[in-house]
Amino acid sequence: MTSLRSAVSTSLPPIRAAVSRMKQEMVRRELENCHLLAGIWCHGLTVRQLQALRGALPPSAKLIVAKNTLVEKAIAGTRWEPLRPCAKGMNAWLFVHSDEIPPALKPCRDFQRDFKLALNDFTGAVFEGRLYGPDDFQVLETMPTRMESYAYLLGCLQTPAVSLLSILQAPETDADQAAEGAAAAAASGN
Repeated sequence: MTSLRSAVSTSLPPIRAAVSRMKQEMVRRELENCHLLAGIWCHGLTVRQLQALRGALPPSAKLIVAKNTLVEKAIAGTRWEPLRPCAKGMNAWLFVHSDEIPPALKPCRDFQRDFKLALNDFTGAVFEGRLYGPDDFQVLETMPTRMESYAYLLGCLQTPAVSLLSILQAPETDADQAAEGAAAAAASGN
């Protein structure tokens, strides 16, 4: 029996190291096409609550519960490294794989409000190389989506053309007609 315990105990560290490497590689794969990485304080959340939150996220977002040290190793030397100070305490990590940031953050806010979890807030996020603290999330949550940006740009481009067309197609006013009549009378009087 003793030889079995010693055999199992000596094989566990390599197994744990392999599992840790596998999880670290999984986090690195998630970072590849990621547009936003956010930490969410998840102290006291149940597995059922985390599953409910995962189910509410859009397909472009993924929530992973991983050790902070594992995430710190995965983001070392990458554009996500400014998030290292936020890797403290119990965190879940939100990976957003599209530039539609507000629709990915909204389910987290709704979850926080529905379950009355005032303490379970964002710990920080990195978007476009910039670190956003918990107080800065309003900027990320209210930024326009891609379609809203396209609509605004299209409106900016159309406005001068529409104004020009409306001026060219406008019916003549009485003042314009009087000016043309006076010009015609002057020309016929010559």
